[in-house]
Amino acid sequence: MSVVKEFKEFAMRGNVVDLAVGIIIGGAFGKIVSSVVSDVIMPPIGLLLGGVKFTDLKILLTDPVVDAAGVITQQAVSINYGNFVQTLVDFLIIAFAIFMMIKAMNSLKKKEVAPAEESAPPVPTKEEILLTEIRDLLKK
Repeated sequence: MSVVKEFKEFAMRGNVVDLAVGIIIGGAFGKIVSSVVSDVIMPPIGLLLGGVKFTDLKILLTDPVVDAAGVITQQAVSINYGNFVQTLVDFLIIAFAIFMMIKAMNSLKKKEVAPAEESAPPVPTKEEILLTEIRDLLKK
């Protein structure tokens, strides 16, 4: 079997295609959640905390170096913990949404599987059939 044919069989499996679709949708979903957090959720929180913009929160380690002409020769070094807080909120929202989606899918699977199992009675074994026939003969 050629490598090209093997790769084609691998790539066209249902699980691989489903995974690719999931990754693409997940990336788009991540961008949507990031926009919601940065543009909708964080501004009111910053306003409640005294007009703070979270992306501006940082700890300045060194000041920028400016030459005599006013040109910055070395950028300031800082720890941007505000970006971290915003990314953390993004993650928590995405994780919660995925949790709820998986929880809903699992409950749907349980509802689909449960009636199928209950409707079909177990098939008796050969011994059970033989014992039933013996019981019926003894009754006669």
